[in-house]
Amino acid sequence: MKTPKAEQIVKRHGGRESLLKTYRQKEPVMVTRPTMPQLAEYVRYLDGIWRRCWLTNDGELHRQLEAELALYLGIEHLSLFCNGATALLVALQALGVNGGEVITTPFTFPATTHVLHWNRVQPVFCDIEPDTFNIDPERVERLIGPDTCAILAVHVYGNPCNVERLEEIAHRHHLVLIYDAAHAFGVRLGDRSVLEFGHMSMLSFHATKVFSTIEGGALVSQSDADRRRVNCLKNFGIANEESVIGPGINGKMNEFQAAFGLLQLKTADTDIERRRLLVKRYRECLRGVPGIRVLNDIPGVRHNYGYFPILVDTETYGMSRDDLYCVLREFNIFTRKYFYPLVSHAPCYAGLPSAAPAKLPVAEKTASQVLCLPVFGTLSLQTVEVIARIIRLLGSAHGLSDHRDDVIHAPRDPAASRV
Repeated sequence: MKTPKAEQIVKRHGGRESLLKTYRQKEPVMVTRPTMPQLAEYVRYLDGIWRRCWLTNDGELHRQLEAELALYLGIEHLSLFCNGATALLVALQALGVNGGEVITTPFTFPATTHVLHWNRVQPVFCDIEPDTFNIDPERVERLIGPDTCAILAVHVYGNPCNVERLEEIAHRHHLVLIYDAAHAFGVRLGDRSVLEFGHMSMLSFHATKVFSTIEGGALVSQSDADRRRVNCLKNFGIANEESVIGPGINGKMNEFQAAFGLLQLKTADTDIERRRLLVKRYRECLRGVPGIRVLNDIPGVRHNYGYFPILVDTETYGMSRDDLYCVLREFNIFTRKYFYPLVSHAPCYAGLPSAAPAKLPVAEKTASQVLCLPVFGTLSLQTVEVIARIIRLLGSAHGLSDHRDDVIHAPRDPAASRV
């Protein structure tokens, strides 16, 4: 164990070996795990691919998945990609963002910022909101300068940005507004898809996401003209057999990915509902643990529950986030410090004026405390309860006097633990 406080709690519970014997998981519990379709169903799709001998380049399954996804998400203009990073790269090119400055968040996956570099754009890092971890619109406006050409915002953990405020700022200052919606599959604001906002939105379909095509992504445009340009750019800039309209890239999704996605789409709602129940149970079990903060649902938002982040306050909890991360690994539970470190700490960006830690106090604090706990469609409620119980036992504010056995061992439907 990493801290004296943790050692004391372990001893009071009968010792390290006793605690590990009671709660250590036989199989690794990863932070995420894909929900696999039935192999026989995937093989049926493979049989069709073999018969058609059409592996990529806008194949039958590719077209089917594009149409079904657009219908499911409630949007009109969707283009499939081989991955989300390439989709975001093409979005910048399609909207003419290939120079100047773009205001973005440091609390994100590195790909968000890297695509700016690849498009010869300088990122300007903006601090985040403490309640959603999304870019702070009020700070965005203060950072707008003569070279600002766009805002690149991220719906962190699928929590929607303040889209109305960002739209108003972008419109008033004549800026392009792009959303990295990698985490936001199926998320809705009231009766509207979160993908309806901004000039373009990128989705990621990586294996770690709620909806997956193994690797993959999509770009959502707001007009048919933009979608046609996007489709041309992702196909080397080729308009037809005899016409190349400009420098493009290969961003196409193949038929094997599309087949996997079609099967995933059939169970997407079921998977999201299972995740909702897991998140609900985490919140019940961790309620009242001193030093542990969880995010709650945003009223009016249909969430996808792709992540379950907690914030660990070292002084109140009695153990640092990093120590908790290490201790949970001893129990065969693998969490993730997501996003830590901030992108602004990377050597390629740390020298930028906007990357100074003093200018990003909320992001710096959040990155030092955040820990994403395991959540995926095939995780059991029983495992969630065990993880929460371990976190409770390790908390030092009330020692072992607050086990919350009424919560951890509350009666439940036996079938629910097989979620």
